[in-house]
Amino acid sequence: MLWLALPVLAEQLLTMLVGYTDWWLVGHYLDGPAPKAAMGLMAYVLWLIPSLFSAVAIGATALVARFVGAGDLPAAARVTHQAIISGIVLAVIGTVAVMLGGPSFVRSMQLTGPAADLAIRYLVLLIPVIPAIMIEQVGIACLRGAGDTVSAFVAKSIVNVVNIAISAALVVGWGPFPELGWDGLAIGTACGHGLGGVIILGVLCRGRAGLRLRAKWLRPDGALQRRLFRIGVPGGVDQLAILGCHLVFVAIINRMGTEAAAAHGLGITLESTAYLPGAAFQVAAATLAGQYLGAGDQRRAVRSAIASCLMGGGMMLAVGLIFFFGAETLTAFFTGDANDPTAVATAPLMRIVAFAMPSLALAMILSGALRGAGDTRWPLVITLLGFFGVRIPGAIWLGWTEIPLPLLDVTLTGWGLGVEGAWYAMVIDVVLRSLLIVGRFWQGGWRRIVV
Repeated sequence: MLWLALPVLAEQLLTMLVGYTDWWLVGHYLDGPAPKAAMGLMAYVLWLIPSLFSAVAIGATALVARFVGAGDLPAAARVTHQAIISGIVLAVIGTVAVMLGGPSFVRSMQLTGPAADLAIRYLVLLIPVIPAIMIEQVGIACLRGAGDTVSAFVAKSIVNVVNIAISAALVVGWGPFPELGWDGLAIGTACGHGLGGVIILGVLCRGRAGLRLRAKWLRPDGALQRRLFRIGVPGGVDQLAILGCHLVFVAIINRMGTEAAAAHGLGITLESTAYLPGAAFQVAAATLAGQYLGAGDQRRAVRSAIASCLMGGGMMLAVGLIFFFGAETLTAFFTGDANDPTAVATAPLMRIVAFAMPSLALAMILSGALRGAGDTRWPLVITLLGFFGVRIPGAIWLGWTEIPLPLLDVTLTGWGLGVEGAWYAMVIDVVLRSLLIVGRFWQGGWRRIVV
């Protein structure tokens, strides 16, 4: 478990450092709330684009893990080729969609004025590297299914160091580099992802963990594609549903004003720290559950998931304590001033989310175990129930003062707690979903899924 999880944890730490560096640069070198609000939306965009390939990535991880567990490496290699083929098709579609719909997407997120202009410029600079992001996501998913998390760690380490160095140099204008301000952040991100795609493609072409790309095998296999998508589509829809609901959530907050959007954006960036151990042990749980079920050992599949929860959950609880007791210190570091309006508004959010850490750990890690076993439908149902039944209506009811209902031509009165009210709704949703995920895991149907 640790051999699988620790490289992912280190990789996630470096990725977090990129987000932290971007926010620090925005807070110290770019004036006004507009760059902060745009940065908050861009955090979601950098989650959205990789999620376009989640159906392929989740299906590939589950199938590769099963075949590796069963000792059938040639079949695992065939799955990798089919995943890359599907990823290429999705990359073309995604690139065209972002190119044509990027500005409309930004406006639909209730971002206006200078903040919207900055967000659109960031998107335009990111479009050329969408195919490289696909290679990163799908290639890493296949390698993780085969039990190799070290290659992704090495690749991502290089990517993140390049990202940070180029972004900082171009924002500030160090040495021979021009001072590009906001555009420097986007260029650094694009350079990092472009390099990441090249590195992962090189690893797969050379061969690693029994997986090696060969041009003669890059032909569609209908039967294997159907298996890939039968598992991956529910998982991919689950990931896109989570993201879609998050985007609706951020649109609800953006409607409260630029200051609320900036506070939410900084809060989400800080909260990402808590996701690091969750994401790391989620990968370990998914890989081990799939491989042990492929080897016919249900008992170890269950034990690996529980062990991942205990280790990852303990780390996330520690992060929650830091959030609760160190909120002002954290927010002041990124804004440069403890009295900055964004810092003042963000500190209470960190205390609110601190209480969700145990539930978030269970939801993340056990969902990973279920998906690794091929059980992708139940996590999707639970996600939709939590977001549409609790988080979104709760954010509106607790956050807004006036709730218009155009179809009924009436306006309801909400609690008017602002961005804090929306975060209370988020915590309630996380607790509910964790209970439902634990119920599905305890019931045990995931151990009998046929992939």
